[in-house]
Amino acid sequence: MAIVTIVGRPNVGKSSLFNRIAGRRKAIVDDQPGVTRDRLYTLAEWQGKAFYLVDTGGMTDSRAEGIHGAVHRQVEVAISESDVLLFVVDTITGVTAQDEEIALQLRKTGKPVIVVGNKIDDTSHENRVFDLYTLGFENVIGVSSTHGRNIGDLLDKILPYITGYHGKEEKDEIGLALVGRPNVGKSTLLNALAKTERSLVEDVPGTTRDSIDTIVHFGARPVRVIDTAGLRKRSRIRTNVDFYSLVRTQEAIDRSDITILLMQTDPLCTDQDKKIAAHVVEKGKGLLLAVNKWDLLSESPRRGDMVRDTVREKMPFVDFAPLLFLSAKTGRGLQKLPQMIQRIDESRKRRLPEELLSKIVRETFLFERMPCDNKGKRLSILQCTQKGISPPHFEFTVNNMRAVPPSFERHVHHILRNITDFEGVPLRISWRRTSDKGTRSQRP
Repeated sequence: MAIVTIVGRPNVGKSSLFNRIAGRRKAIVDDQPGVTRDRLYTLAEWQGKAFYLVDTGGMTDSRAEGIHGAVHRQVEVAISESDVLLFVVDTITGVTAQDEEIALQLRKTGKPVIVVGNKIDDTSHENRVFDLYTLGFENVIGVSSTHGRNIGDLLDKILPYITGYHGKEEKDEIGLALVGRPNVGKSTLLNALAKTERSLVEDVPGTTRDSIDTIVHFGARPVRVIDTAGLRKRSRIRTNVDFYSLVRTQEAIDRSDITILLMQTDPLCTDQDKKIAAHVVEKGKGLLLAVNKWDLLSESPRRGDMVRDTVREKMPFVDFAPLLFLSAKTGRGLQKLPQMIQRIDESRKRRLPEELLSKIVRETFLFERMPCDNKGKRLSILQCTQKGISPPHFEFTVNNMRAVPPSFERHVHHILRNITDFEGVPLRISWRRTSDKGTRSQRP
C-alpha cells in the first residue's frame, strides 16, 4: 500500500493536517514546536483508495545532536519509506531559509513532492500560495488544515501516486499495547520486537508522546504493537502535551486486546503502575506484567522469587496476570513473549460448554456453605450461563441478590479460574434474580 508522508519544519501545522486527513484527532496538536517526535501512522482512504498516512517531527539541521538529531533521523527514515511527500509550509511566515534547505533535501530523494501551503483560511489569503513556487516544485496547493479548506483538492493530487488496494486489518490480528511509566523501556521493547528503530530511544524520560502502531509477526500471527507515552502522575501533568499523551495511552489500551504493563524494580509496583493495571482490568483487556531491565540487577538465586512475591503482594487484584522477567535491551526473556501472548489471547476468547457450567452449579456449589442476607435467607445458585467473551462474562441466576457479599464474588472468581485456564484475563461476573430482567454486574 502507498505511504504518504507529511514533512516540514517545526510548528507549520503538520499534525493538524494529519488529523484532518485521518478524520479524527489522532496526533497531538499544540502551539509548542517539536511536539511530534516519532513517526505516527494511520490508515486513510480517499475515493475508494486506501493508503498509509504518516506524521513526522519537525525537520531541523541534519547535523543536530541529541533529541533533535534523533527526530531528524526518524524523518529521514520516514521519507525513505514514502511514495509521495506532503511538504507543509506556513504561509503566514512565508518561505524561510529552513524551508529552502528542506526543499533541497527533498529534491535529492527523487520522490514526488506536493507543497502544501497551510493556513490559507479564506480566499483573501490565496495570493500567499504564489510564493511557494520559489521552492522549485510543480505541485503546489493552499489549504487550511484547521478549517478543512481545499483538503479534498489536496487528496485529489495524491490519488495518482497511490494504489487501489483497500487496506484492512487482519481478522486474526492481536492488538498489543505497551504501557508503563516513563523510561521503563517501552520503546526499546518495541524496537526489539520490530527488529528496527521504529520508535525513538533516548535516555531522556518521556521521549515518546504519541501512540505508535507497528505490525510484527509471532510466527504466522500478525500482532499490532502499540507503543505509548509513559503515564505520569496527574499531579505531574503540567502541559497540554502531557495531558493528551495520557489520553492517547488510555485510548491505546482501549483499542488493544492485550496490554503489557512494563515495570522496573527500582521502584517496583508504584501507585501509577497499580492505576495502569486497574485501567486495563476495568476495560476487560488481557494483561501481562513484565519487569524490564533484568540485566541491570545483581545476580542472586532468589531475586526472581523476591520480585515475584513483591508484585503479588502489592498488586493482588491482578494475580491472574502472568509475570515475565526480561531485558528489552539484551533480548533476554523475549523468546517467551509470543507463546504467552497467544495463550492470553486464547483465554480471552474461551467459551465454556453449557454442560460444564451446569456441572458447576450442580456439584461445585453443592458442598459450599452459601452466604445469607441480613434476614438469614440463604443464597441459592440456580443457573450459570456465559454471556460473552473478550473478556469472558458469566451470569449467575440466584434466588436472592442481597445475599451475595464481595467475598463470595471473589470466591466464585477463584472457582472459575480453577476449573479452566483464564490466565492473563479478567473475568466479568453478574448476578440476576429469577424474576429480574436486568443484572447487577461485578467487576473483578
